Order: sequence, then structure tokens, then C-alpha cells
Amino acid sequence: MNSVRTDIQAGSSTQPPDEYKIMVLLVDDQTMVGEAIRRALVGEANIDFHFCTRAEEALAVAEKTHPTVILQDLVMPGVDGMTLVRQYRASAVVANVPIIVLSSKDDPTVKRDAFAGGANDYMVKLPDVIELVARIRYHSRSYINLLQRDAAYRALRESQQQLQKTNFELQRLTNTDGLTGIANRRYFDDYLGAEWRRARRDGLHLSLLLIDVDFFKLYNDNYGHVAGDAVLRRVAQTLDESLQRPADLSARFGGEEFAVILPRTPLEGAQALGQKLCQLVEANQLPHERSTVSSWLTVSIGAACMVPTPEQELSELIEMADRRLYRAKQQGRNRVVWQDD
Repeated sequence: MNSVRTDIQAGSSTQPPDEYKIMVLLVDDQTMVGEAIRRALVGEANIDFHFCTRAEEALAVAEKTHPTVILQDLVMPGVDGMTLVRQYRASAVVANVPIIVLSSKDDPTVKRDAFAGGANDYMVKLPDVIELVARIRYHSRSYINLLQRDAAYRALRESQQQLQKTNFELQRLTNTDGLTGIANRRYFDDYLGAEWRRARRDGLHLSLLLIDVDFFKLYNDNYGHVAGDAVLRRVAQTLDESLQRPADLSARFGGEEFAVILPRTPLEGAQALGQKLCQLVEANQLPHERSTVSSWLTVSIGAACMVPTPEQELSELIEMADRRLYRAKQQGRNRVVWQDD
């Protein structure tokens, strides 16, 4: 994934610097935390970064990626962080890997329990970038010094590189829509579900835009399916380039429908982005002779927002956005509707 520079002092100066790359495995269910740490490391060199969001997969991922340091969130759904720490310590593969526990608070009792449970270090997230990199270097250097005593270390590094390439490809195939290059429906469902649970837990706004290309069937009939595919790619690019925050996600919802997930965004923000998207798509000036709305290709958008309660279901947010998308079409298309009658 991403590489980060490190000043590891090796026991032997004759070995090439590439031998000393470190692998950071972050286990945290919060996508925003993963993106923040990825960005913190992206300007460095000689560190590989791997991100796991599912607690139940953490041990298997650790055993496959062979990290030199694990950043472990303490609070995760399903399996808590200290249970994972104990699982790492019981594994013959990663038993000695340094573990830095990430917690949302600096609580002496929690810190004591973390060290007693097998953690090597404790940090309050999101940590200062300089401190984060320094601790990653320190713990990885100690672990790598142990590994370098083993003649199999070179083979281990080659295995890491191959696993990293495989991980890239699997993520691309699993999460990306083959035609448009943005997130596919499967990843959309997973991401929206995770953000819904986070918004419900923390009492946050979660907004959703559902977007439909106006008169797309007529476009295909008039210009052909090859041109139709090109239009979908262009609309997807416009949506994706309009998003400013790492947590925002554009996805292909199905056919000529797209979606944008906007965590921590009230309805007014979703409405504003929806209006901007309508303008940007029409500004592409893709001719659409058979449209009754404009000479150019346009989109209709339904916007919805909730602060989820325990009694509400995720389907209610999607249905609200879909209902407003339908109203946008009824009202003449090439517009965003963000309210019901």
C-alpha cells in the first residue's frame, strides 16, 4: 500500500536498506482512523501499511502479512482489542510482534490492563504524526533485529511483498466497479452499514445522495451502448472528483444509478453538494439530443439525512433518498430534492 521512511540501524552495514522495510498492520473498524494514519505515513519511505477493519479477521491477516508492528484499536465490534492482543500472543507466527494499543482516552486503569495483557505500548488516537512514526520505528527496529538473526528473513520480505501485491489486487477486484472505476455496490453496502452503525453509536448525522442519469435509456438508444458506457464513466469521475473528504464515498448503485455517502454531514451539506453535482454533470456538455430537460446530459438527485436511533433501520435512509430521487424526476429532472411533501 503506502511506504514510510525509517532510520533503522542495522546490525550489519553490508545488507541493502530494502532489507529493513517495516510492515505496519492497523486493526481498527473506523475507516477514518485508517485513512488518517495512512496519510500520516504516506510521505515516508521504507514502511508498508496494511489496514484491517474486521476484528474477526485480524489474527488471520496478521499471520499472513507478517507485520513488524501492530496498531490495535481497543474498542471494536464483535471482538474487543484486548482479546485480539491475547490472540496475537498465543499465535506461533506473531507472538513476538510488538503491539501498540490505540485508545480514545488516556486512562491509567485501561493502560495498566493493556500492558498486563501483552501490549508493548499505548497511544491515544489520533496520535501526533511525529510521535507515531517514532514509535513505529522504535518497536519495528527491535523486532527486525530479532528477525535478522534468522536466515529466513529475506524469504519473509519477499513473501510480504507478494502478499502486498495480492492484497492490492484483491481489494481492487472486490471493491471496485469494473466499468466506472469507483466503488461497487458490494463495497457501498459494507461502507454504508459501517457508517450507519458509527452514526447511531455516536449520535452523528449521516447523509446519502442517490443519483440517476436522466433519460439514460434514450441516450443508449440514440448513441449506442459504447457511448453509454463512456457517459457512465464520465459521470462517475465527476462525482468522485467532487468529494473533498477522505470519509466521503462515491459508488455505482446499479445500472445508471450512483450514490454518494456523506458521514458527519447534515442535510444542508448534502443538499449543497447535490446541487453542485447537478451543475458539474451538465457542465461536462455531453450532448443528449433526446433529453427533454437540456441539450446536455443531466442527473436527478435525492438527498436524505438521519441521526440514526436504535429503533431505525438503515433501509429507511435509502428509502428516503430513493423517494426524493423519484420526486426529483417528477418535478422535471436535473435537480436535487431534499425534502418530502
